[in-house]
Amino acid sequence: MGISQVQLNYLSVASDMGKAFGWCSGISLLYFPLSLVMFIAAFMGLIGYGLQWLVIQKIIFLPYFLVFLSCLLAGCSICWFNTVCYVLCIKYFPANRPLALSLSVSFNGVSAALYNLIVNSINPNDDTLYLLLNAIAPLITSLVALLSISRQHIPDALPPDAVHSEADIFLYLTAQAVVTGLYLLLLNSVSLNASIAPILLAGAMFLLFLPLITPGILYAQKWASRTIHSSFNLINNDDFEVHREIMESEIPCTDGILNSGSYDSKEKEGSYKNLLFKDNLMVLGEEHSARFLIHRWDFWLYYIAYLCGGTIGLVYSNNLGQISESLGYNTEVSTLVSLYSGCSFFGRLLATTPDFLHEKTCYPRTGWLALALVPTTIAFFLLSLSGSKTALVASTSLIGLSSGFVFSAAVSITSELFGPNSAGVNHNILITNIPLGSLLYGLLAALVYEANIGNSNEAVLKDGRMVCMGRNCYFETFVWWGCISLFGLASSSLLFLRTKAGYERFTKHKRKTSFQLLTT
Repeated sequence: MGISQVQLNYLSVASDMGKAFGWCSGISLLYFPLSLVMFIAAFMGLIGYGLQWLVIQKIIFLPYFLVFLSCLLAGCSICWFNTVCYVLCIKYFPANRPLALSLSVSFNGVSAALYNLIVNSINPNDDTLYLLLNAIAPLITSLVALLSISRQHIPDALPPDAVHSEADIFLYLTAQAVVTGLYLLLLNSVSLNASIAPILLAGAMFLLFLPLITPGILYAQKWASRTIHSSFNLINNDDFEVHREIMESEIPCTDGILNSGSYDSKEKEGSYKNLLFKDNLMVLGEEHSARFLIHRWDFWLYYIAYLCGGTIGLVYSNNLGQISESLGYNTEVSTLVSLYSGCSFFGRLLATTPDFLHEKTCYPRTGWLALALVPTTIAFFLLSLSGSKTALVASTSLIGLSSGFVFSAAVSITSELFGPNSAGVNHNILITNIPLGSLLYGLLAALVYEANIGNSNEAVLKDGRMVCMGRNCYFETFVWWGCISLFGLASSSLLFLRTKAGYERFTKHKRKTSFQLLTT
């Protein structure tokens, strides 16, 4: 289109800016059926990505402003689809909500590697196919999923043995997901061969559809159980609904969620500690309205941690093509994008770690979030120190793992800290940081890039445009991004300290409930 680096960045921001309107999807679900909201998302993507594909194919001509709006609409479709997935997981898997969320979000991260495999199977030289896939594939998927979604009903409370059985199923599905991710990641380089790519694609589609046979196996197992056993002794206690039990427990709301002094009974230990834990969350699962949410310190610490952690990793992936080009690895762009996608996938799967280890360790999920931000900080400082291919690959892997973990864990954290029933709206308020970060971080990178084009002796003319070559093109950007991610790490650490008491209370109450069930 003959646009500058800054204008190109604005198109990227427009796509991320769609997430600023994600709260509309949460509100829409209060008034419209879930299937209708899903199809609204599908048609927004069809129009948004379809128009971009038509422009690049030179079938139609659109001014820059309308291309900007098409990117905005495409970004909205992504956010609306995510909201549909979150609400499905929260409603229909209340006992193992974090596992369902993490598994759903994980496959979100492998889509780039899958699309890369599809394009290599059709025509590896036609990059516009990615836009066409983004326009059509979600609509086809929505049509396939419609019957299953429309026939779902909110499940009754499950007995403890059924909860454990469901957790085992999620463990099996997670193992399947790991195999799928390894398949797409390790065989991606081989897929460049046009004769091998279709075979690899067939294998990938088999692995992706394999989980669909799980319901059939479960129904067969239940039928066999009913045939063999004449009756069951079921426990009716809702021990897994810890959120609801805590809110109905002996801790009054006025003395729990807003009582800053309850964290430490010794109020005379210093003003610093009182300030540090002022209005900290003491009870998990309390429902927060949007107005209540934005008045909480914990939410803003969480917002900053996401903004300076997960979002900055997303902006890095948006700039990965030009970062590779400036360092002289232009032919490795496809491999690096697939590497980021694969590592993001495994990062999202790693977000299930707290749930699988909850019986051995009770480390708060906010603590895991803080740990997950460490690799991003290391990666950006590593990139600022070295421009080698090894450093680029290692840093891309670390950022993919880190940001993937944040994207997946954030949905569960939002549900735990600010209420599961409000998560559809509250999480979309949280991810308004994505367009903000995309604008600020992307603009920073674009300005540094263009400044180096003007000052660098290594600027070259390529395809009718001036491009920057060398480490200086992104050196200052990496330093700034490293410092920003360090600030996000500090914010997440403070959030961990402030919510630690709430998670400890949560764990004690859960163990108490489980003990009562065992002795009943």
